[in-house]
Amino acid sequence: MQPPRRPLAARQTKWAQALAHALTRLGVAPNAISLTSLAFSIVAAFALWQSGQTSGAVRIGLLLAAAGLIQLRLLCNLLDGMVAIEGGRRTPYGELFNDMPDRFADLAIFIGAGYAIPAIPLGPQLGWIAGILAVLTAYVRLLGGSMGAQQYFIGPMAKQHRMAVMTAACVLSTLEPLVRWDGQVLAFALCIVIAGSIVTLVRRTARIVQEVCSR
Repeated sequence: MQPPRRPLAARQTKWAQALAHALTRLGVAPNAISLTSLAFSIVAAFALWQSGQTSGAVRIGLLLAAAGLIQLRLLCNLLDGMVAIEGGRRTPYGELFNDMPDRFADLAIFIGAGYAIPAIPLGPQLGWIAGILAVLTAYVRLLGGSMGAQQYFIGPMAKQHRMAVMTAACVLSTLEPLVRWDGQVLAFALCIVIAGSIVTLVRRTARIVQEVCSR
């Protein structure tokens, strides 16, 4: 039985299909792609953390690097499933590699963002809270599946939404010197992720309860 998949419009694009096909022909394992996504996330977290310790052009470069690495993480998340399913490279333990690295990746990126804003009160705490809530949204989704319910990928702060917010925050943070800010954009982004993740948790839980009770 095919595991539930996050609905992604990019999966139907020609460039994604061509890239997945090329990786399949090269014999790249989908589990290796999943682990690469985690590696990109860890480097993104390091770049974020270091951006809070620097200024000027170096800080801008680190923030832009983090934005690019976050998008590379999402690209890997897209391709690992395509290589596994469409490319016929699924393994019995593929779901473990597909899901577990994502949880550590979320934690790394949000914690890195929290430590990137030392000038903001409770900055690191915001990062930890955002990371924990991101993991909990996935936990509720998987818990629903274990109860026989549909796995709900609804937002407003599903993985692709969280990463879009953080990518935009990294890019916009490069403009902070123009208004003499120091980390406010990342702090605001973390607050958005936290609030949106709480709503997501409530919505997913409600859908699961509704489905289970309607049987």
